[in-house]
Amino acid sequence: MTFAASVETVPQERSALARASLEGKRVAALVTDGFEVSELFEPRQALEAAGARVDIIAPHAGQIRGWKDKNWDETVDVDRLLDDVHAREYDAVLLPGGVMNPDNLRMNPKAVGFIQQSYEDGKPIAAICHGLWTLIDAGITQGLRLTSWPSLRTDLTNAGAEWVDEEVVVDRGIVSSRKPADLPAFNQKMIEEFAEGTHAAGSNRPPSKWLKA
Repeated sequence: MTFAASVETVPQERSALARASLEGKRVAALVTDGFEVSELFEPRQALEAAGARVDIIAPHAGQIRGWKDKNWDETVDVDRLLDDVHAREYDAVLLPGGVMNPDNLRMNPKAVGFIQQSYEDGKPIAAICHGLWTLIDAGITQGLRLTSWPSLRTDLTNAGAEWVDEEVVVDRGIVSSRKPADLPAFNQKMIEEFAEGTHAAGSNRPPSKWLKA
C-alpha cells in the first residue's frame, strides 16, 4: 500500500548520517486497529528514510485500520503476526497511540510479553500519546521519566513513573511524546536512540515489575 505522510525534509548530510546509523536495524511496530494514523505513518517513514526496516506486527492478518479526526481512516498491511514473532528478532520497538490500539494491545498477553522482553533485553522503545498504556501493563514504568497524552498522567504516576509535560522525553532508551504535534521531536530522538542500540542488556534500567527471570 502507498501512503503519504507529512514529515520534515531532512538535510542531505544529516539524512546520510541517519541512514548509516540505522542501516540493517529491524524495528517492530506493534499495533492493531484504531492506531492514530500520523503516529504510525510518520515515524515509519522517518525510520525507513534513516535506513531501518520496519515491520507492522499485529494480532491478526491482513490489514489494520487507522483512526484520524474521530473517524476510521487509512489501512496498512500487516507484515507479521504477533503469534509468529519473538522480541529478540528486533533491534527496537515503536508503539503508536490512538485510544483503541493500545487499549486492545494491553489486554493481549503476547503483546505485553513482547514489550517486556524488549525492555529486559535493553532494546530502545519509542511510545507516543496513548501508546504508553502498554508500558504500564508490561510493568516497566517504575522509576522512569515519561510523558504522554495528559489523560494518562495519573495512570503513569500510579505505575511509578515521573510524568512531565514535555514534547519529548528520553530516559534510559525509552522515548516518549505527548501527541501528533510532537512528532518532529519524537522522530528525531527515536532515530538517535535506535541508532545507539541496546542499553547494556537493560542493566541500567529498573527491573520489569512482572517478568520473572
